Amino acid sequence: MNSALKWMPLVAAIALATAGCAREGYYHDRNIDYADASGSSPLILPDTRNPNRYRDAMPVPEAASDFRAPGDGFEAPSPQPLAAGRATERDFVERRSIGRDSWLVVGADPGTVWPQLEDFARTRGLQVTASDSSRGVLETSRARLSVRQGLRAGDSEVRCDQGGNPVAACLEEMEQYFGARSASASSSSLAAQRLAGEERLRLEQRGDDWVVAIPLDIDRTWAELSHQLQLDFTVEERRELLDSDPAAHDFLISYMTQAERNRNPLQIVFSPDVRQMSQQIRLVLESAGPDRTVLRAENASERAFTPEDQRELLERVSGLLR
Repeated sequence: MNSALKWMPLVAAIALATAGCAREGYYHDRNIDYADASGSSPLILPDTRNPNRYRDAMPVPEAASDFRAPGDGFEAPSPQPLAAGRATERDFVERRSIGRDSWLVVGADPGTVWPQLEDFARTRGLQVTASDSSRGVLETSRARLSVRQGLRAGDSEVRCDQGGNPVAACLEEMEQYFGARSASASSSSLAAQRLAGEERLRLEQRGDDWVVAIPLDIDRTWAELSHQLQLDFTVEERRELLDSDPAAHDFLISYMTQAERNRNPLQIVFSPDVRQMSQQIRLVLESAGPDRTVLRAENASERAFTPEDQRELLERVSGLLR
């Protein structure tokens, strides 16, 4: 036999062993480097620090009620689908109205809108008689221009009024002016303006009912909610806006709850309702003070509407206002 052939089995065995080592992790696997890592003590700043310069980067809001898990254990809720109105790109400036009152909602924070409002007054030749950047108010010879934080984070409300009444021609000019601008304008002072993110809507449990506490007066809340419901509650047999009443500050909607959507075939067979059905629910706004509004969901049909259904609906509706 050829001597070279005698070494072939040994060469093959070495090759297989080397390949096996590579498959079993010859190279260092860094996925387990931190498996046994332990937490370190939190950073403690010196007492001499300026507390105004430091705050939580990602604050966690306080819960408004104790968490109560279901009897058979916690079950994570299904994620809500993107709202139709939120999925599409919003206009930079939009009109809001209730009764005879009217104003603009601009898609930028007050600090960004303020210098644009000053520029509007200057380019239109308005004589400014008083200016207060901390309150966002410009007094001119023709009207009073103002900007303040909107309900949704990153929005501003811009008004033009005279004697407490909106000036239609002025609002139209400002709508065209802001429509031609972008949200990238330089920001200014307005340090006194509170961002909506600092005081968000809160879903609270009061007895067996769930409500949404909104840090805004009832008329402004109704106008914003009306606009958002018109955009989002447009899906037939799932969620629809049926009627609205600005005087009563309420809305009548048709909504299919998640419990109804998740009924399995066996539940449908042994139920008097052989198909999935929506039900009518009334969304009611109640004033709780000058800048406080409470949103409730009241059953307006004969179908069952549990506290879990109530919370699910209010979570969706409040999501339109964030």
